[in-house]
Amino acid sequence: MKNMKGISLWVLVFLLSSCGIYSHTGASVPPDAQTVSVAYITNMASIVNPLLSQNMAEKLRQKFVNETPLKLTQSDGDLTFSGKILTYDIKPAAIQGNQTNALNRLTISIEVVFENKKAVDKNFTKTFTNNIDFDAADNFQAKEAELSGKVTDMLVQDIFNAAFINW
Repeated sequence: MKNMKGISLWVLVFLLSSCGIYSHTGASVPPDAQTVSVAYITNMASIVNPLLSQNMAEKLRQKFVNETPLKLTQSDGDLTFSGKILTYDIKPAAIQGNQTNALNRLTISIEVVFENKKAVDKNFTKTFTNNIDFDAADNFQAKEAELSGKVTDMLVQDIFNAAFINW
C-alpha cells in the first residue's frame, strides 16, 4: 500500500512537470521561459482616462510577477505583451419604464499582442472587452477610479488566462 502511494505521487509529479512549469494559480509557463516584459499600453480610445494605460500595464506586470516564476524585464522578454486601449465608453445599460436611465455601463476594450519566443504557436493578437454597471444617479467622476480599476482587474485576468491557462 505504501508503494502505491509513492508511485502515485511520482506519476503526479511527472505529469505536472511534463506540461511546463505549473504554479498554484494553474498557470502553465514554458519551462525555458525566464523573463516577461510588458510594453507601454497606447490609449486609442475616443474618451481618454489619463491613468488607464499606466494602470493596465502595471497591473499586468504585477500579475505576471506574482503568479508565475517569470522575472520582469524592461523589454525583449522571452514572453512579451504590448497593446492598445480601443474603447473607454460610458453608455446607458438599463432604461426604466418612465424612459429614464437606471444604470450606466463602463466598457473598456484592449487589443493585446502576446509574443512567446519559446513557443511561437502560442502567440496571439486578441481584443479583450469587459464592463461594469453602475447607478446612473452616481457621480461618475467620483467613482471613475474605482470602476475603471475593477474593469482593468477583469481584463488583466482575461489576458493572463489567454496567455498562461489557455482558456
